[in-house]
Amino acid sequence: MKKSGNSPNKRELTPGDVAQRCGVAVSALHFYESKGLISSHRNAGNQRRYTRDVLRRVAIIKIAQRIGIPLATIGDNLMQFPPGKRMSPREWAVLSKQWRDELDSRIEMLTHLRDDLDGCIGCGCLSMEDCPLRNPNDRLSEQGTGAILLDVKSS
Repeated sequence: MKKSGNSPNKRELTPGDVAQRCGVAVSALHFYESKGLISSHRNAGNQRRYTRDVLRRVAIIKIAQRIGIPLATIGDNLMQFPPGKRMSPREWAVLSKQWRDELDSRIEMLTHLRDDLDGCIGCGCLSMEDCPLRNPNDRLSEQGTGAILLDVKSS
């Protein structure tokens, strides 16, 4: 088994080691760390080092990002599991169940959006009062008049 970088401790990995093994840029590791998703420590030479459990955490982050889970949600979910400890299959099952539920909700919403979109093809109206896509059941009228949707920032 290959020793990691210049680290004398086989259990410690350099940022380059982690980046190469996880398929991410070193800058992504620093970004994840700044968001509290992963953690490192400094060795005697003030060089950043990661414990081996970070490989699994980065894999989990990448999986979650691929399915569209926002980084803030990933961070909140990972807070349930202490850093520096490898996640158990049982813990992964808990986490994946949460994400599965979120995915199912998103799939349902996208399916409804897709089905409603068919009704707009060729219509061209996109009525602010009647359009099931932009204003289902005229919910925006409760918020007042004007271009309410233009003031909403996307999340």
